[in-house]
Amino acid sequence: EMASTAHFSEEEMAELREAFCKVDISGNGFIHANDLTDVLKAANLPLPGYKARELIQSLTTAGDGRISFDEFISIFQNLKSDDVAKSFRKQINKKEGICAIGGTSEQSSAGTQHSYSEEEKYAFVNWINKALEKDPDCKHVVPMNPETDDLFQAVGDGIVLCKMINFSVPDTIDERTINKKKLTPFTIQENLNLALNSASAIGCHVVNIGAEDLKEGKPYLVLGLLWQVIKIGLFADIEISRNEALIALLREGESLEDLMKLSPEELLLRWANYHLENAGCNKVNNFSSDIKDSKAYYHLLNQVAPKGDEEGIPAITIDMSGLREKDDVQRAECMLQQAERLGCRQFVTATDVVRGNPKLNLAFIANLFNKYPALHKPENQDIDWSSIEGETREERTFRNWMNSLGVNPRVNHLYSDLSDALVIFQLYEKIKVPVDWNRVNKPPYPKLGGNMKKLENCNYAVELGKNQAKFSLVGIAGQDLNEGNRTLTLALIWQLMRRYTLNILEDIGGGEKVNDEIIVSWVNETLTAAGKDSTISSFKDSKISTSMPVLDLIDAIQPGSIKYDLLKTEDLNDEEKLNNAKYAISMARKIGARVYALPEDLVEVKPKMVMTVFACLMGKGMKKV
Repeated sequence: EMASTAHFSEEEMAELREAFCKVDISGNGFIHANDLTDVLKAANLPLPGYKARELIQSLTTAGDGRISFDEFISIFQNLKSDDVAKSFRKQINKKEGICAIGGTSEQSSAGTQHSYSEEEKYAFVNWINKALEKDPDCKHVVPMNPETDDLFQAVGDGIVLCKMINFSVPDTIDERTINKKKLTPFTIQENLNLALNSASAIGCHVVNIGAEDLKEGKPYLVLGLLWQVIKIGLFADIEISRNEALIALLREGESLEDLMKLSPEELLLRWANYHLENAGCNKVNNFSSDIKDSKAYYHLLNQVAPKGDEEGIPAITIDMSGLREKDDVQRAECMLQQAERLGCRQFVTATDVVRGNPKLNLAFIANLFNKYPALHKPENQDIDWSSIEGETREERTFRNWMNSLGVNPRVNHLYSDLSDALVIFQLYEKIKVPVDWNRVNKPPYPKLGGNMKKLENCNYAVELGKNQAKFSLVGIAGQDLNEGNRTLTLALIWQLMRRYTLNILEDIGGGEKVNDEIIVSWVNETLTAAGKDSTISSFKDSKISTSMPVLDLIDAIQPGSIKYDLLKTEDLNDEEKLNNAKYAISMARKIGARVYALPEDLVEVKPKMVMTVFACLMGKGMKKV
């Protein structure tokens, strides 16, 4: 690596890293080859299209269409005639409303620069203020002033983050576990652990964010985390099993299955176009360049506004006169005033609309959809309603686990999004099973024979599982993954998650092999050593349904952390069991265990998920030694 960086000063390196981070929105250390063209375009680099394509081809040595920072640097090497690099830098820093923050870290006395977007901060502050305005626990920070850096201080004690996670996915965090009074550095650290591990459990990618970063209020990390949490909340109901009226968006000759494969983003685009078509307007292809003139937004608002034909919902008439405004920003402002009458003026300012900020416009549209979908469940079509079932808890847990590891693309639908096995290959890499990316077919797949390419990937994925990972995959073929066979796909995913969990334990324990028996006996020894009464015979032990073994283990690992007076310990009914389980799962996350299981998994004693809980706690306990 030294060779490639030798030609750059530290300052230039910092600028390049910043440019890279701007495009690497997901923060997973890679940008997509297609995004490179955007950066180069932004950089005014005089590169004809074919040249850029050549460059990208030569770069993606691994051939997976992803470019690491080092590869990015070497591109620069090739392009670094001074004027090119300079215009590139100017461009990168011109990207709208970017605030550069100097920060001095240990490694660089020169100070590194990280950028963040003023617009995002402004939007998120207003959203959080609205979400938490009535919450007595947030009075000390809410409302925040969007014009200042209030937000970055406000997240420092973890309370706002915990509350926003519950706002997006209700009931994720047991309120009894949030430290609210007389905070000390230690109790703040606990809150931040609780927030980060809970964010991970709802599917946020938090691998590169630590409690320290949040305590210091590092803006780009805070905004990155908040965007993920907010987006998960906005998208929660944009899903057919939770919102059957979405079936109205079916097109001619399309099956329900096709519609169920769409991501929330794709559904929103289709929803907007459904209403635009009804208004006799042109379709939009995105929520960035196509909406800059606000015209599509005007017609959309006019279509979804209540017409007064439903009981108890008064009509709201949208004033369309602003369409005649000559100035784009003025027109956007008039449009937003109409959105405000619907209670949907959120996330974007007039300037964000005119600049076509993709993130904030997506949030604006998602919020509008959530309040006024204006869709009606089709009556007459012969739709097999039974095929529309929501995902099971287990499926959701697996999906959140994958997404929290930063797989790309994000998994919205467990089966259809794994049908080309690309996500599975990334998970193999996470469990240290090497993938030969030259054998993997990459998207975009051809219209004809595309599924063949996906099937080849699935065959390779099963082969890796049998030969390299030594999984037990009896009777599982590539075709099963490709067709989304539930039972068999879950069997593979569970073995991936199990191996991932055990790997973490083995790393902590200096590489010694771990299995279920070892975990069970560690749990029992630890409980006995701490003078606790509970024990477990296996991960199927019915005593686990009270959560007492888990709670006692947490208290053994961090003495005094469990408030036993909040719990019922004998003769529990179902509600009391669930109450204990919620407390147990949140407490495990609070003491620093990254637990993905849900309270119901303990109550129902689901052995797989129970195993992950005890394994994570064992990892935490061994670290303390």
